[in-house]
Amino acid sequence: MYIVIAILIFALLIVTHELGHFVAAKLFHVRVSQFAVGMGPALLKKQKGETLYALRAFPIGGFCAMEEDEDSEDPRAFTNQKWGKRFIILAAGALMNFLTGLIILMFIVPNSGAFSTPTFTGFHEGCPYQSEQGFHVNDTLYEIDGQRVLLSSDISLLLSQSDSETRDFVVIRDGKKVELNDFKFVKIPYEVDGKETMMYGIEYGNKETGILANIKYTWNGSMDFVRMVWMSLGDLVTGAVGLKDLSGPVGIVGLINDVGTTAGSTSAAASIIAYLAAFIAVNLAVMNLLPIPALDGGRLLFLVITAAIEWVTKKKPNPKYEGYVHAAGFAVLILLMVVVMFNDVYKLFI
Repeated sequence: MYIVIAILIFALLIVTHELGHFVAAKLFHVRVSQFAVGMGPALLKKQKGETLYALRAFPIGGFCAMEEDEDSEDPRAFTNQKWGKRFIILAAGALMNFLTGLIILMFIVPNSGAFSTPTFTGFHEGCPYQSEQGFHVNDTLYEIDGQRVLLSSDISLLLSQSDSETRDFVVIRDGKKVELNDFKFVKIPYEVDGKETMMYGIEYGNKETGILANIKYTWNGSMDFVRMVWMSLGDLVTGAVGLKDLSGPVGIVGLINDVGTTAGSTSAAASIIAYLAAFIAVNLAVMNLLPIPALDGGRLLFLVITAAIEWVTKKKPNPKYEGYVHAAGFAVLILLMVVVMFNDVYKLFI
């Protein structure tokens, strides 16, 4: 059952992406010849106006077909629109994915009750970081090494990004930002339950409740997803992680199935799976806007470059060269997907 749910989640996220393109195109009166949910042979079809709406056999995506022939004489063709309209239509898919993740979180968050905040509530006895020049009770961590602290969970995440013994902190104190630069901050030994434990010796986590807290936590959670994707991409570029560490649809379906079958209750499984769905939605939004050929981000980049060339030279570049680049990029993406899929399948048997 959870495998089916995972597949439907992917299908829904792809459909919402295409729906973003569709809605934006309709708002700008761009001709849309077909909008399909699913792929493969059509099970149901209905022509409404100029657009054919179709439900297809395999729930693995969908598409929004616009007139994109560069030689088209149709004034309502996508390629004959001003670059600003085309930019919005291309970006609308990723925006819809982000909004989908945000909406899912909006339904999850109210069930969480109170939310822990990155506010210092106390210090262990002898903690060296509580001082006039250091931290105070009721300080709220705002930044660590220039990165925003959105959630309490960010503290350990951001501290783990560097082995340096000195940090740059910004805290909110009495409504004002206070900078603590080159602040020595390392774990020190404390005795806990008769055992020596390395820790910072700081207690934090005031609780917030109510509608405003729900809205704040929902937005910060979405922004945290965006940052996690960027951090993961950074780790991939720097070599901190390799291709073997990546997971694609097969791996994510397996993860969702594992979460569902091991959760303590159906409601717990639903909550965790919904959280994963929100993360995947935001992940798709960020990844699709990367300036990589064949992705919407690559098309947006070429759109801006083409507009700049037209403005300077008063001539329109030959679109076939952009087509070649996108075709090559698509081939590379397919190859990457195949490699990741084989990695995912291999992990299932080890």
